[in-house]
Order: sequence, then C-alpha cells, then structure tokens
Amino acid sequence: MAYVQVITTLLFALALARIDPSTCQMLYGQVSCVDCTHNYDLSDIKVAVKCEAVEKLGVATTEDNGSFKVDLPSGHIKPSSVNCLAKLLGGPVQLYVSRKNQVSQIVKDKEQNSYTITPLSFMTSCPQNTNCKAAKQAGSSKTVDLPLPPEWGLAPSSYYVPFFPIIGIP
Repeated sequence: MAYVQVITTLLFALALARIDPSTCQMLYGQVSCVDCTHNYDLSDIKVAVKCEAVEKLGVATTEDNGSFKVDLPSGHIKPSSVNCLAKLLGGPVQLYVSRKNQVSQIVKDKEQNSYTITPLSFMTSCPQNTNCKAAKQAGSSKTVDLPLPPEWGLAPSSYYVPFFPIIGIP
C-alpha cells in the first residue's frame, strides 16, 4: 500500500517539475568570430537586448562557445508583437564589428516563449582597407625628479617642477 503512495507522489512531483510556471520570454543567441582560430575562447563578450516600448535593457555574457541566453526585457508588450534588437557591445579584447553585423533582429523560435537571432559576428583584427580608429594611447606619466638633499625636508621635486608660474598678471 505504501508502495503505491510513493509511486503516486513521485509521478505527481515529476508532473509538477515539467510545468513551467514562468511566462518570461527567453532569447537564445550566439556570437561568432570571423578571423579566429577554431578553439578561440568566445567567453565574456557582452550582448545587449533592447525591446521597443520597454525601458529596461537586457544584458547577456557569452559562454566559451559564444552562446548566450537572456530574458527579454519585460513590460506591457504582447508576446506576438515583440520588436527587439540584440547588439554586440564588446569583450575583454578589442573587437572590430561592421555596422550590419553589430545589430540583429530577434525572431520567434520553434519553442514556446523563446526567441533567436542571426549570429552576431566580429573580428579580432582590423580589416584590410579600413581606417580603424584605435583609442589614443596616453602619454608617459613619468615625471621629472630632480635630486634634492633629504636634509632640506622638501617633498619630491616631481610635486612642483612641472609648475610654471605666470608672472606679470596683476
């Protein structure tokens, strides 16, 4: 008799485990590298998801193979009229992305409450015949340090050597 109750309880728990009470909409996507080697680590690349008429922004971080999943930003939108875009933001190294491959439209997937995108692609090196504007490197932060005798009790000369007083202004 107890055996029947245990099996009934297990079947009931299994039935409840299969029910997904969540009505959130999930986006599954992937980023790809055009000029990378086969075993290139595509992790830690940020992807933003923005939906029309919703103020929130969804952000996802990619896995080792470039895949990611994120809940679509929720609001007062109907699931049938989802108009969202996914945008490649950046990663741990400099990424070079063309404008057409930086943003992708989100489309309905086969599964209920799930969406997908065309892969967002990037390059790790500047494409040929392109003027890549890399950030300007900061100049040297090395200061002039004149040797001052320690018995004078002054601060290091780098604190006041770059200062040029303006003389003649009343």
